[in-house]
Amino acid sequence: MRKITADYIFPVSAAPIEKGVIVVDDNGKILQIDERSQHDPTSLEMHKGAIVPGFVNTHCHLELSHMKGVAKTGTGLLPFLQTVVNHRDVPPEEIQAAIEAGDRYMYEQGIVAVGDISNKTDTAATKEKSPIRYYTFVEMFDFLQNDWAQKTFDDYYAVFEGQSSSNGNRKSCVPHAPYTVSQKLFGLLKDINEEGCTVSIHNQETPHEDQFFLDKTGDFIKFYQAFQIGIDNFQPSGETAIHYALQNMNPNHRTLFVHNTMSRPEDIKAAHKWGGKNVFWATCANANLYIENRMPSYQRFIDANAQMTIGTDSLTSNWQLSVLEEMKTISRFQSYLSFETLLQWATLNGAKALGFEADLGSIEVGKTPGLNLLSGLEADWSLNSGVSVQRLV
Repeated sequence: MRKITADYIFPVSAAPIEKGVIVVDDNGKILQIDERSQHDPTSLEMHKGAIVPGFVNTHCHLELSHMKGVAKTGTGLLPFLQTVVNHRDVPPEEIQAAIEAGDRYMYEQGIVAVGDISNKTDTAATKEKSPIRYYTFVEMFDFLQNDWAQKTFDDYYAVFEGQSSSNGNRKSCVPHAPYTVSQKLFGLLKDINEEGCTVSIHNQETPHEDQFFLDKTGDFIKFYQAFQIGIDNFQPSGETAIHYALQNMNPNHRTLFVHNTMSRPEDIKAAHKWGGKNVFWATCANANLYIENRMPSYQRFIDANAQMTIGTDSLTSNWQLSVLEEMKTISRFQSYLSFETLLQWATLNGAKALGFEADLGSIEVGKTPGLNLLSGLEADWSLNSGVSVQRLV
């Protein structure tokens, strides 16, 4: 049994506690939350800084870790996607080494759970033995070709079956993005996933995505031409991309919309009307800057009382897999967001999005959320570049 204390404890589910004490057992389960006056000072493990729950990374592509530095920054989404597609085949041992290093780094950065996109089974063995809990999203795409839907589904379902679902891990079959999934494939995905699952979908990451659905203009035309994929049968809906997803997904599933860089207030409102409390939004600030050199307007989501979460995306589109660094970037560019708001996005909201909130996301008796020590915070709790994280539990 350990008695851990710091200048402040941020439970997330309750108000901060000055000089609080967290009593945990050998498995990291929280037994008590007290004040220092209730304990012999010699029995306490004392730290300077703030203790927060373990972080939840709701969007990652761990299997792309070997591609760090391959894609140039600032190219825009479509050239970036072409780079990813054209540089995935490297020696298996190199891929595995990068996956294991990425998993280890996230653990050291205080991450306790990850929503991870998989197109292959490369990460399955690492997830099976990792101390991190994973929700694997096996992502499918048929490039809007209804004729390809069944074969695509069958091929990727074999990948799904090979993913880890023990050690607290979960998995779902999910669509890649509105611009790459046909109505038929959407239907197959909607039918296969169980009630209570989480699904994710990349959403409105670039202006070209909405242009494609509004009037079939923009650079997605060139994107399909580059891969020699015909889109003559595609008819624009006259609505933004997210509406196509809403029309074809199950509102009873927890749905994690990812990136949302271009999402407008009316798009957010439509999603909330569709799925209510099942709708979550993952922001990957550093990836947005890496690829498109832009970020979402978070005030739009605040105004809509949206359930925001934080992801890192992959090392193809980020400099590191650290939720703390994502929080710093958001705070640097949109400093009206408080530390406590960002902390909720990085912990409890993420746990809820992945269905892990019974154990993770907040410092409460009976949970095993992991405990991180943040050092270097300003007096007003603002995040500066010098803030660091140390995993305590």
